[in-house]
Amino acid sequence: MVNDPAIPAMKDKAVLVTGATAGIGFVTARSLAGAGSRVFLVGRSSESAADAARRIRAEVDDAEVEPLAADLSSQAAVRAVAEEIGKRTERLDVLVNNAGGIYLERIETVDGVEMTFAVNHLAPFLLTNLLLPLLRAAPSARIVNVASGAHFGVSMSFDDLEGRRRFSGWRAYQQSKLANILFTRELARRLKGQPITVNALHPGYVNTQIFRNETWKGRVMRGFANVFAITPEQGAATTLYLATSPEVADVSGDYFVKSRPARSSRPANDAAAAKRLWDVSEAMTGLAAPAA
Repeated sequence: MVNDPAIPAMKDKAVLVTGATAGIGFVTARSLAGAGSRVFLVGRSSESAADAARRIRAEVDDAEVEPLAADLSSQAAVRAVAEEIGKRTERLDVLVNNAGGIYLERIETVDGVEMTFAVNHLAPFLLTNLLLPLLRAAPSARIVNVASGAHFGVSMSFDDLEGRRRFSGWRAYQQSKLANILFTRELARRLKGQPITVNALHPGYVNTQIFRNETWKGRVMRGFANVFAITPEQGAATTLYLATSPEVADVSGDYFVKSRPARSSRPANDAAAAKRLWDVSEAMTGLAAPAA
């Protein structure tokens, strides 16, 4: 595989990518490995993670890739993988919170939390906070949160965050992507003055395994994706830009589309909602102390 000349050299950088076994997560991990990074890739199962690592090694000469398994719907699994990463590296230069899903029917995790909110928001919230010591140990670090333009059209339903009274799979997904941006804004505020940046992005309408839901609704969404969606390679471009480009070395708390700062919705800029979401998320994850 020929390294992407648009990606700066990342030799001696330690990178973690969640949801790295397929789609834009796999492309991100492969590209960062090609740039010289030591890449920790997180997959749902040990088999899928090991297979992704094998495929990257087959395509990238001397790729330094370490597979890790974690079902991110489980808070215990999130804590376990964070602990494992701490055993393997003394610092983390880049964290890419890419994993996510669309669950069109309401189901709950082992922790009793609605699946979409748990996987798309609480998992990256908890993982990021647990990894902050490793990120602080780097000379400078970046956190990249993969959100979505789907956040337009909703606000945070704090009186029914998990859709217990009324559930729409698509609306739950929209709200979780709004949560990604609010989390980004609040974390950037809390990290101000520290050498860690955090930004969110919309990757575009990408044809990935996020559309693997087997209901009739899922099949319809996959059909649209097969016709209209962009490739994972195209979808990973903004993630890679935020993870590597010197142009955004000092940019934090922003939302990007096509590798450029972009307008997000009014609810995504609500500082009070961002603070409230942080407090709620801290309580739901049992996080001992907020980022400071």
